[in-house]
Formats: sequence, structure tokens, C-alpha cells
Amino acid sequence: MQVFYNTCQPLKKYIITQMKRWFSLQSFLLIGLVSWLCSCNSAREKESPEKILSAPPYAGLTDSIKRFPQNQALYLERAVLLSQNDRHELASGDYKKAWELKPEEHIALQYVSNLMLVNRPQDAVNLLKECIATWPANPDLHRRLSEIYTQMGETKKAIDQYDEWAQQDSTNFEVWYEKGVLLTQLKDTPAAIIALEHSYRLAPINYNGLALASLYGATLNPKVITLCDDLLRKDTSNITNDVLYLKGSYYSDTKQYDKAIREFNECITRDWKFTDAYIEKGIVLHDLKKYDSALKVFTTAATVTNTSADAWYWMARCYEQLGKKDLALINYERALALDKDFEEAREGIRRMKK
Repeated sequence: MQVFYNTCQPLKKYIITQMKRWFSLQSFLLIGLVSWLCSCNSAREKESPEKILSAPPYAGLTDSIKRFPQNQALYLERAVLLSQNDRHELASGDYKKAWELKPEEHIALQYVSNLMLVNRPQDAVNLLKECIATWPANPDLHRRLSEIYTQMGETKKAIDQYDEWAQQDSTNFEVWYEKGVLLTQLKDTPAAIIALEHSYRLAPINYNGLALASLYGATLNPKVITLCDDLLRKDTSNITNDVLYLKGSYYSDTKQYDKAIREFNECITRDWKFTDAYIEKGIVLHDLKKYDSALKVFTTAATVTNTSADAWYWMARCYEQLGKKDLALINYERALALDKDFEEAREGIRRMKK
């Protein structure tokens, strides 16, 4: 989203005026276009499967299938081509035939995706269960089944699926990581932490460690510092700034302001474009009532990323505290222009207009 500066307003008004002038004509043309598209869609729906498959771009493959009806690769190739052209219903038949000719894991996953596109989730579930019975060690099958259960609103079944996977492969850290991610999405933070802790014990690596550290930080658990220090010691994939930011956020939330500023400064030193680090540092200074210093930090954040609604909002907060209501109003309005759902900015505007 962009900020509409005052210099842009004449152009914006001109565009709106011109739009009003030709809106009637455009509406007329749009109605005609919609009618034409509807007629095209109706004609497309009336086409028989035989006619579609015997015409380009499918005709060559269809001829080959007639000559070699047991060739799995031909059905799969045509299914993919049909899918690319939004012919998902027709593609279903080819995916099914390819699967029946030679059941393979990668074909099953493609077929499952197709079944979801044509709104047949229960068939997708049944196919995945069949596949898991045959290939219990394939993590993609377990993961996909849990995802579908989640999409269907069957969250208990989704979690049970991960538990079943864990029973079959209890030393697989991905099982516990995936379960932790799902539980996080379901807002069951305590259970998510348990799952991610298990994952990290099995394989203490960056991505499950960061996920666990984020939950520790969100719940103000002091374990976040120990875990972050552990991640920093063995950082091999350039996650240092993320870890430092988590530490700084924890120190800020627990009012250990000197330590928080130290971590945010380190983030900024390592990456001057780390906008969130500027904003969190500025909030610390704001909480300490150092409004002039905080304003400088938020201004820098807005310079680094001028689409950051938070940067403009906190600049407004500082101006409000400094008694500069006109500047506060301008910046609250900028924040709201960038984020229409920014209720705190909207409330700030109301305060400034009283």
C-alpha cells in the first residue's frame, strides 16, 4: 500500500473525476463483456468430453492413449494438461486411470490435489488412508491428510493423524514440528509448545528452534533466552537477526529495557533495513518517555520502509505526547491510509479532531 502525500492529491482528484465521466460507458461495456463471457462459459459447459479431448491441445495425447491404452504416462500427461487449462473434472478421470494402472505415491498426491479442486474431500481422504497403509513412512501423505482434515474443520482428526504418524515414526522430528504448527494455528499454545519442544529435542535445528522460541517469547517464558543463545551458537543459516529480535522483544515485554535496546541495536547494525527492530526500539524509548529520541527512531523506520503503518502510527504517538497535534493527525492519517483496519490510528484521528 502507498501513502498519499499532499502532492499526489491533485492527480488523485483528476483521476477520480475522469473515472466518473466514463463510468457509465464502462458499465455498459462491462455488462456486454459479462454477457459474452457467460455465453462462452455456457458453450464451454455444453461441449462433450469426447469433443474436448479430440480437439487441440489434447488431440495428440488422446490419439496416443487410444493406441496405447495401458500407458500410464500418457494419462498423467493429459491430466496435467487438462488441469493447467482448468478442466479439473475431466482431469479427474485421467488421474484415476493413471493411479489404477500403476499406484505410485507422487501420482496419489496429484490425484488428491485434483479431488480437492473438484470438491471431493472425502474421496481424497479415502485415497490418502489407502496410501498411508501402503507407504506409512511417507511424510507428505500424513501431512496432506492432516491438512485436508483441517480444511474440512475436522481439527481433532487432523491432530489424531499426527499422533498416528508419531506412533509409526516416533523419532521423526518433522511429525512433532508439523503438529506444533497446526496447534499454533488452532491457538492451543501450551500443546504447541510441548510438540515443538519434542521436535527440538529430536533434532535441534534452526527452523523448529525458531518456532519454539517464538512461542516462548509470546508467552513471556524466560526459556526463550536460553534457546536463542543456543541457536546463535550454532547458527549456520543466517538466522542471527531473527534470534536477536526475539531476545529483544522478550526483554522489552518484561521491561528489561537496556537489554532490549542492546539487542535491537545489534539487529540494526547487522541489517540497517530491519524495520521491525527500529519500531521495537522506538517503542521502548516511548515507554521510557524519551519521546524525542523515539521520534527519531520511528522517522528512520519510515524512511527505511515508508509503507510501514506502524512507523507512521508511532510517529503520531510521539507528536501527540509532544503536544504537536497537527503533526500527530497527519501521521495517524498516513498510518490509516496504509492499513484501513488500524483501529488505534483511527482512534488517534478522533482524539486529534476533538
